Amino acid sequence: MRSPQQARAQASTITSGKTGRDPEVSPTAQLRTLFDRPRLSPGQRRIAQYLIEHIAEAAFLSITDLADRVGVSQPSVTRFASAVGFSGYPALRERLQSITLGARSAGDAEEVRGNELQAAVDAEIENLENLRRDFADADRFIEAGRRLAASTPLTVLGLRISVSLAEYFAYAARRVHPDVRLVTLGGSVAYDALLQSREAGGTWVLAFSMPRHAQETLTAVRVARSAGLKVALITDLALGPLADEADVTFATGTGSRLVFDSYAAPGVMCAALLQAMTDADPERTQARLDEYERVADEHHFFLRD
Repeated sequence: MRSPQQARAQASTITSGKTGRDPEVSPTAQLRTLFDRPRLSPGQRRIAQYLIEHIAEAAFLSITDLADRVGVSQPSVTRFASAVGFSGYPALRERLQSITLGARSAGDAEEVRGNELQAAVDAEIENLENLRRDFADADRFIEAGRRLAASTPLTVLGLRISVSLAEYFAYAARRVHPDVRLVTLGGSVAYDALLQSREAGGTWVLAFSMPRHAQETLTAVRVARSAGLKVALITDLALGPLADEADVTFATGTGSRLVFDSYAAPGVMCAALLQAMTDADPERTQARLDEYERVADEHHFFLRD
């Protein structure tokens, strides 16, 4: 599987070789490639969006004017320039001007004002296509599902931005697993939960780590390992300190075109891992699902059609 780092390195190589006048690549596409960095903060994403949407004008703004237009500080603009690979704002502005002056027609100028929401969807479609290729060899995934299904209790860890994915997985996993423990707070609260899970007989933790990756997630994973728990990790990075600590890592791309990330591919990966867990023990799965439906009907959990 091509890692996100490899993809970004390839994009960087392609971009660095352009003068801003490549007739095959529109200004908007060049900027999207330039700014496609999952580790950008939400504030930096706002700057990137403004530049993409107003490139013809923004390329000639001073740092003071750009900061005022976006509603950020001048140091924020400087940090953004550094985050996307430039020595400072002057170097970034020179690049923006080169791209802008390379737009040779009114059609290019109109494309500059293109729909960023559609571009975000396109990026997520590419992430899903990459995930589909990864699923062509599903043995690792099936084995991970079997091991998670066998861990009682099973701990699911997701901190900060990763909470939503962890909550979704834990909610569904409780339908087919007898003891799922969700950890969404870091620090000593996470340590207590992890240690108790191991003492209760748990063998595995499923951890989620999405950009921006939390230091406390890395610490919690290390605590889990030191307690004797094995760690399965769902993240966007195939390499790095979190992947180094995990026993098995499943990496898939996140959508980074908007101010906040989107998680189409990680969401599908969650559902696929749940499927692998249900297939690992079909008799238990069916019995628990039947009982849940009985209780749901008895207590009217859901609206009737």
